[in-house]
Amino acid sequence: MILDVLEQADAYTALNSGFAKAFAFLRRDDLADLAEGKHEIDGERVYAIVVKMAGRTREVGELEAHLKYIDVQYVLSGTDEMGWRARATCTQPQAEYNAEDDFQMFSDAPSAWVKTEPGSFAIFFPDDPHIPLISTDLLHKVVIKVAVE
Repeated sequence: MILDVLEQADAYTALNSGFAKAFAFLRRDDLADLAEGKHEIDGERVYAIVVKMAGRTREVGELEAHLKYIDVQYVLSGTDEMGWRARATCTQPQAEYNAEDDFQMFSDAPSAWVKTEPGSFAIFFPDDPHIPLISTDLLHKVVIKVAVE
């Protein structure tokens, strides 16, 4: 897992060839004006999902993990206090991995909470189960899905 600000994003482009396109998208002048929903960046290899919603409580959230995609979660407004736990330490899967929808849910508690403020992003790799959308605020986020290489 990585937590940083958009101004420092270029430091991570060597980790995956899709990151350069993801960060270029996040630097769009009209990012805050994009409609909610899915936005293509590079076909199914890199795409964005714009979300505007009220945050959830920690008690409602559940750890989710993906194997095919890396999540780059960028906060435009509100503060998202995302939960994190290393996949190797998760012992309570709710079901087997769903390959069609690329997710697996866990009932384990997060081992850390990451306060992600406007202008910041968190990157969650396949070994990083996470709980997004934990906030008392109205959240406006862009989640970019980048295919694992």
